[in-house]
Amino acid sequence: MGNMRYKGYTGSVEYSEEDNCLFGKVMGLSKDAITYEGQTVDELRQDFEGAVDDYLEGCAARGVAPSRPYSGTFNVRVSPEIHSAIAMMAQQAGVSINAFVRQVLAKEVELAY
Repeated sequence: MGNMRYKGYTGSVEYSEEDNCLFGKVMGLSKDAITYEGQTVDELRQDFEGAVDDYLEGCAARGVAPSRPYSGTFNVRVSPEIHSAIAMMAQQAGVSINAFVRQVLAKEVELAY
């Protein structure tokens, strides 16, 4: 249905016909679950932001690092031929392989780079 963002976390926006309410959960967390609900979009956003704040405060009180949805680092396995082609294209563009791949991925997902 949609997404909301707050403090680096992305939350889903869903509707329950059975309960006649909006609800969601923070996406991308593998160990923790952060959920929220509301009758209106404003209530849902308030509960989402409150749930994230509560989670971060709880982590701080326990002295543990909060889970982050995405670290910004991931490994991708490609064939040697693709690796070579990417390296050559990056060299031609005058950038590192990482910078080249970031640019290509940002363009593909339509994010400003």
